[in-house]
Amino acid sequence: MYAHWLRDQKLGVGVAGLLFAAFAWGQPSQGTIVRLVTNVGPIDMRLMDQDAPRTTANFLSYVRSGAYNGSFFHRLVRGFVLQGGGLSWNSAQQTPLSAVPADASIANEFSAARSNLRATVAMAKVDGNPDSATSQWFINLADNSANLDQQNGGFTVFAQVLTPSMGTVDAIAAFPLINASGCTNLGTAATVMGQVPMPVKPANCEAVGAANLVQILSAKELAPRYTIADNERVFDFLEAYIPQYFSPASASTIAVNGFVYRYYSSTQTYVAAKDGTLYAMGPASNGQILALGSVNSWLTQATAKGY
Repeated sequence: MYAHWLRDQKLGVGVAGLLFAAFAWGQPSQGTIVRLVTNVGPIDMRLMDQDAPRTTANFLSYVRSGAYNGSFFHRLVRGFVLQGGGLSWNSAQQTPLSAVPADASIANEFSAARSNLRATVAMAKVDGNPDSATSQWFINLADNSANLDQQNGGFTVFAQVLTPSMGTVDAIAAFPLINASGCTNLGTAATVMGQVPMPVKPANCEAVGAANLVQILSAKELAPRYTIADNERVFDFLEAYIPQYFSPASASTIAVNGFVYRYYSSTQTYVAAKDGTLYAMGPASNGQILALGSVNSWLTQATAKGY
């Protein structure tokens, strides 16, 4: 399919108008970016490596070991937090629901300079024990500083979800809920679950499973921004900004006939760069190749959002 595209230089309009948008806000440019590829869309978070070194090292150890692959968001409190990192679902196992293996707990690293604001990520821990964080973490869905900064030694913020990915987070936070802690069909591990978001109605115990849970399919570090080409940074940004077209996230980059591109099989869509111009083609463009503007203009937007 890509060979046909590379032969045909016909340009179209329409999707290009949808993709172009002006952005006035920015994101910090330092810190490791971790991408959680979920079945709803990618969630990219920039870690605060220098400000919370102990906590980020702990989180990265789980990411690098693959412990979060197959885990899911097991607790949602609307307008408050979305929590993950504690439970996994593996349909191939006789007991598909299991706990994410936890390493030793870490000392609390809370700082008032890193407050529990919307879009920040903080470590979960046991009530009454500030130094009990292990594998579980949560995304703040609102400004929770008045609450979470003040109790249990303060909840350690160690990352911030990059703005494009908050669209995915907010979509998950709007899903129907099931109080899964009472689902006896799931075994004893279900007792640690809370209100679980699932994109299905009715959201009941029988519906809990791989098809309906919001799973983290993979968790991985994105390459440091200074080590990759400009078009790669733009591709990473587009995957988070409009995952309905460029999904699944982080497809392989291929170079052929002067084009550098990624192909997304689930949406049958391409994004490519050649001679400083960004292009896209897929079903939404009716098979036409759309010129989306210069790579530099998209890079400016990507950089402003932390990519």
